[in-house]
Amino acid sequence: MSRIKELYYKTVVPAMIKRFGYKNLYEVPMLKKIVVNVGLGEAIGDPKLIDIVSSDLAIITGQKPVVIKAGKSVASFKLRKGKPIGLKATLRGERMFDFFDRLTNFAIPRIRDFRGIDPDSFDGKGNYNLGITEHTIFPEIKFDKVKFNFGMDVNFVTTARSDEEAFELFKSLGMPFKS
Repeated sequence: MSRIKELYYKTVVPAMIKRFGYKNLYEVPMLKKIVVNVGLGEAIGDPKLIDIVSSDLAIITGQKPVVIKAGKSVASFKLRKGKPIGLKATLRGERMFDFFDRLTNFAIPRIRDFRGIDPDSFDGKGNYNLGITEHTIFPEIKFDKVKFNFGMDVNFVTTARSDEEAFELFKSLGMPFKS
């Protein structure tokens, strides 16, 4: 069992039951999945970029990402339908908890001039979105072997019914929010 999952069941669940007055264990919000997206508009001109970013994203997430293709052609962007323009990896279970642990304890503190994560990025339904500008904050990525620098969006999907519940869940799990 991962450290985050153990923390969830031993401390977060009892604290959330006490705070929100849940009557059933299954009412307590939990992390359902984490989706990591990388948009690669530059891949239109250089198709090899998809392979480079795919290998780095696989190292970061622990699983092979799915290639996202354009849904329609846009002449002004020189984009044709079916061309690869992004990557995504959906993490569930142990991989999700391991990624969350590495993100909150190792990667996020390595961000330059880090003062905390913005607590206003909830979507109104208990999900949280985080934008990362450089993938090199992850300790698995070696600076000297980086061929292309890219950012990513990390979407945390929860079973929370409100942003307040989700905020408490993430705060209890160790997400470093701004004060």
